[in-house]
Amino acid sequence: MIKALIFDVDGTLAETEDAHRAAFNDTFPAFGLNWHWSRDLYRELLKTTGGKERMHAYAVHHLGIDPADIPVIDIHKRKTVRYGELIAEGTVPLRPGIASLINDADARGVRLAVATTTNVPNVDALIRATMGVPACDVFEVIAAGDMVKAKKPAPDVYALALHGLDLRGKDCLALEDSRNGLLSAKAAGISCVVCPSAYTDCDDFTGAVAVVQSFENLDTITKANMLFVPA
Repeated sequence: MIKALIFDVDGTLAETEDAHRAAFNDTFPAFGLNWHWSRDLYRELLKTTGGKERMHAYAVHHLGIDPADIPVIDIHKRKTVRYGELIAEGTVPLRPGIASLINDADARGVRLAVATTTNVPNVDALIRATMGVPACDVFEVIAAGDMVKAKKPAPDVYALALHGLDLRGKDCLALEDSRNGLLSAKAAGISCVVCPSAYTDCDDFTGAVAVVQSFENLDTITKANMLFVPA
């Protein structure tokens, strides 16, 4: 039986990427930058995990400029504040099936954790806006990108979640929306179910134990994997 579910956040718990993109675009002018990330461009930029890393990649590969000339850390801090404001407006719901999956797992004693590239304030903003409680009231362990040396697709953040849970990879199931997330979970020895998001529907999900189009379709997957002991 699976002892814990480990969730990615952006694109998995909720379709947050447009809010992240809007927060970046709202923040750039404050630093004298005329950058604007379109939806198509952002889809490409998401191949680089981490907001600071994404800005670095954009500067190098799209603009051909030295990222050292860009105040990446300061931009990212202000962007995080703006993202929290956008999320607090309540316009980004949890993806269908997520709330019931969390509630059912909790009721049956399956432990809950997060392994994400984003930071803890962003996770907390989303959970407060969608569930009305702090993220730490829902998830026993929150492993975030700024806590590890290497972000997804490296296994570091999943390894950190396993350490916090004191469980082995084979005791857990990861829920992801992207190829980078899938590779990260697999590298940590964790089986992974993928539900593609609006920005990752063209990714290659070879190696996932299942690919579903909605988390509402997880009933058959969880039963097949003996996720829940019958009530």
